[in-house]
Amino acid sequence: MSITPSPQQAAAIASIVDWYRTRRTQQQVFRLFGYAGTGKSTITAAAIEALGLDPMARDGDTAGGVLFAAFTGKAALVMTRKGTPASTIHSFIYRVSEATPEEIARVEKELFDLQRDLRRMGPAERAFAETQISKLQLRLADIHKPSFLLNEQSRVRDAALVVLDEVSMVGPEMAADLLAFGKPILVLGDPGQLPPIKGAGAFTEAPPDVMLTEIHRQAGESAIIRLATMARQGIEIPPGGHDEHVWKLPRNAVDAAQMLRGGQVICGRNSTRLWLNGAMKAAAGFPATYPEGRSEKIICLKNRHDLGLVNGMFVNLTDIEDDGPLSFRASVTTEDGLAIAGRHRFYKGHYDDHVRLQPDRARQDWRELRGLIETSWGYAITCHKAQGSQWENVVVYDDGLSRTPEDRGRWLYTAITRAERGLVLLD
Repeated sequence: MSITPSPQQAAAIASIVDWYRTRRTQQQVFRLFGYAGTGKSTITAAAIEALGLDPMARDGDTAGGVLFAAFTGKAALVMTRKGTPASTIHSFIYRVSEATPEEIARVEKELFDLQRDLRRMGPAERAFAETQISKLQLRLADIHKPSFLLNEQSRVRDAALVVLDEVSMVGPEMAADLLAFGKPILVLGDPGQLPPIKGAGAFTEAPPDVMLTEIHRQAGESAIIRLATMARQGIEIPPGGHDEHVWKLPRNAVDAAQMLRGGQVICGRNSTRLWLNGAMKAAAGFPATYPEGRSEKIICLKNRHDLGLVNGMFVNLTDIEDDGPLSFRASVTTEDGLAIAGRHRFYKGHYDDHVRLQPDRARQDWRELRGLIETSWGYAITCHKAQGSQWENVVVYDDGLSRTPEDRGRWLYTAITRAERGLVLLD
């Protein structure tokens, strides 16, 4: 290690090493939890080094490799940029299974035939046919969605250790699928962060093996960490300046043009996101419904691993031309400056929602949507979309998204800790 660990950190390293060497066959998961600034990543690197494991393992490596993963594509991308090659848990353990056009047509014809012949059937035959019709209708409702099956050839099979970061959003089903590979798993959790949108975090519900409480990042003097700790503890954050870069202000004190200069905007509600994006892109001089290739702020909404695009990545679109009612074509460059070869088709629907929200739009467009890249305006994003990412400067637009005081504390803590240096909290 390049730093001298504190007694708490040294004890955590020793606990991980002892678990892996003596207890991993009886205890598959080791939970290393800690709040922002406590040094989870530093401790993990030191433990891997002490165990003599290879932290840079890739396909085809021999035994002794460590695989790193995160729930979101953006979190995995951030880990990779910092020198730790990582992928999403999803891409590690699943393979995609999609219904073919022929299969969909067969189900549609079977449903059509049954509905056509229903009135000519007797009572017993009709009752059976109605049951079949209900089943076929349910199947067709979701047949356009890809299903994900466990990948028997996953790299997890040959790993000596799997390290999961940003695990607060991993639900029970994904956790069970990962555990099915039988590999020792070191999970890095922050119990203060948001749980999955549905249900609870599978790895953060159980008590930690080690809970880090000492704040070490920025010598414990960061105003961002102070405010995050207050949010987590349910303490009301007072208005005004907390250092020269961290402020809490009334929402009406900052307009859309000022938000553009304040950094990444994070909000709670999807309706707020749509409204803020409309106001901010107009303030930036981009009034059109769809991107025009003038350096608008665009965020990727779904992984496209074949193109190197990940959910949560910002992209720049150029050479844009209309491609019909549901799509446009454009050249795309990632936020790292990588130009993706060729011109690609992008879905218009998420941009249309900024003009008129249609909750069932994607379901209605599912046939045409297959193969299209899904993006949207990224001036403002929800806190769930922001998880796994950090920006130098962040504006948190607190729109009161919470069901309980605990929910509010988690949301606000997660949003605040997305900022690295500057923070404006609008309440």
